[in-house]
Amino acid sequence: MKYEVVMGLEVHVELATASKLFCSCGAGFGAQPNEHVCPACCGMPGLLPVLNKKAVELGIAAALVTGSSITPVMRFDKKNYYYPDLPTGYQITQFFAPICTDGHVDIEADAGAKRIRLKQIHIEEDAGKLVHMGGASLVDYNRAGVPLAEIVSQPDFRSADEVVAYLQKLRALLTFAGVSDCKMQEGSMRCDVNLSVRQVGSETLGTRTEMKNMNSLRAIARAIEYETQRHIDALEYGTEELVQETRRWDDNAGESFSMRGKEDATDYRYFPNSDIMPIRIDEEWVEKVRAALPESAEDKFARMTGELGISAKDAGILTNSKALADIFDGLTGRDVPPRLATAWIVTELLALGSEENEDIEIDCAGFAGLIAMVSRKELSRAVAKKVLALLYKENIDPVAYVKEHNLGLVSDSSFIEEAVAAVLARNADACESFRAGNEKVLGFLMGQVMAATAGKADPGAVRALLRRSLES
Repeated sequence: MKYEVVMGLEVHVELATASKLFCSCGAGFGAQPNEHVCPACCGMPGLLPVLNKKAVELGIAAALVTGSSITPVMRFDKKNYYYPDLPTGYQITQFFAPICTDGHVDIEADAGAKRIRLKQIHIEEDAGKLVHMGGASLVDYNRAGVPLAEIVSQPDFRSADEVVAYLQKLRALLTFAGVSDCKMQEGSMRCDVNLSVRQVGSETLGTRTEMKNMNSLRAIARAIEYETQRHIDALEYGTEELVQETRRWDDNAGESFSMRGKEDATDYRYFPNSDIMPIRIDEEWVEKVRAALPESAEDKFARMTGELGISAKDAGILTNSKALADIFDGLTGRDVPPRLATAWIVTELLALGSEENEDIEIDCAGFAGLIAMVSRKELSRAVAKKVLALLYKENIDPVAYVKEHNLGLVSDSSFIEEAVAAVLARNADACESFRAGNEKVLGFLMGQVMAATAGKADPGAVRALLRRSLES
């Protein structure tokens, strides 16, 4: 019997505001526990929420880049549940009148182009964070009240590949628009996967489970594959009874584990929050937000491949990441030719990033200075790659570092002649092979000379002298 998986996603992204959704506490990442907390966001009675206007504007921007229909009058509601990290005993969210509905995200997956429909995007406050240690549970309320946009899709996904493609596209849309930095490693982009399995051809959805605690695209793909097989085994072989529940993904174990029964909307007892007045979003406000939107990934791609002559493959790499696109703009803004900037980013810089969720960040002024030294033949490409790694990891000053360590190219003819003569004397067989017509040997001898001179010899001068010596 053949089965298919049916999935819908709930993606939470932290909105890029300086303060929380309903108070003036900072919303930045990395503070000490309970550093950004006030009586309002830790649930003390008698304090009314004051809505952050910037959060609403970022919600409008999210609606615009996903082609959603913006609600003329949006409202906030109370979602009731009791966890230690929720100080008020309810979450302020949107249920009856979210900021927008009926959007879409177009993706390119292995099976081809596909449109993923969005049910809605709504704004809500985040909960705090529980830290378990030494047999006790501690609560950090720094995150409580941080503004979130929850992006709820329709159940349109049929594979892990589609999910990953969607998350990558959604991250590009939101980061280029300035809605969120979408850093999964910091929790500013989190994804819950609602998954069920049914027989191919059936229109009836199976028992649904929700998976949480996935902090990378790789973990999400692994969790989907595991959970899909668990459902199929239960249906095909009766290995267990499937129940509607929320499950936690353990990436180290490669398994999901039951957390609690999955609630329905009625379990949360939603009701309007009378402490926050309805917000009217008129066309003038929407157009003001639209006019302030930065260049989108699609527009940047078109500019790169059209005006700047960059290949579609390389432009796709650069526009898949806001961080890389910003580095490209930072280099070209410092007079590095577009194609040269692209080559350095795609060939050299990307090789330095090792973590899946890691955003590549580098000082563009130093990077541009390093490229300029190579272009002026003041530094070899091999040495420049090593200096680039130090710039990326330790943020050194490349120009000062090259000068301090005497790494610049040496064009002195006597220095190069001595190195070439020594290499040729040690490699008589290679010399004979070249004279017999094996041109590839020249590359080997070049490498030997560059190694002998610690990469400081001018490659052009080395190549010319080698050829002249071998052909004489």
